[in-house]
Amino acid sequence: MDRSWGRYEYQPSFILAFHGCDKKLGEKVLSGKESGLRWSEKEYDWLGHGIYFWEGNPARAFNWAVERQKAEKIKTPFVLGAILDLKHCLDLFDSGGLQQVSDAFSTLEQAFKASGQPLLKNVGSTPDKAGRQLDCAVINALHKYRERENLLPYDSVRGPFLEGPELYEGAGFRRENHIQICVRSQLCIKGYFRPISES
Repeated sequence: MDRSWGRYEYQPSFILAFHGCDKKLGEKVLSGKESGLRWSEKEYDWLGHGIYFWEGNPARAFNWAVERQKAEKIKTPFVLGAILDLKHCLDLFDSGGLQQVSDAFSTLEQAFKASGQPLLKNVGSTPDKAGRQLDCAVINALHKYRERENLLPYDSVRGPFLEGPELYEGAGFRRENHIQICVRSQLCIKGYFRPISES
């Protein structure tokens, strides 16, 4: 029997999340000179378009900012903390959320076949596949479908990301595993804060 468990798509409490960025931007957000963070709309944004955070992981956010500094995208690495209410969340730890993504892929695949265009692909090493054009297109297609069908939109997307080398030989854990949040509604962001560093 098929059942609907939609009432559990609402997360019950606030979470702490972290965003890696340039210090100049982070300080502007903290001081109120900048109203908030901007959406990312890159073709490889694996949870679709929105504002990205690492859940409970300031070190990973900082390391990301350091990597961007090496690529000359960030001048001074900085971590901005955020208090998030995920509200109506597409949770990729949940079987219902995963089924919706699978259904969205099937619909997108049919549309690509009908147009004669090759389907987008995820590229990169296994398992993380850092270039996630296909996943981005699937998640964005799911949001568009819900909008078209007048279904309640998702305010956020939450998903696991298996990244980096094995933690040790034969491990099922990877060195850079993390949970990422993609915020689609500014109402999810209850406030920003400066994380306390223990170093």
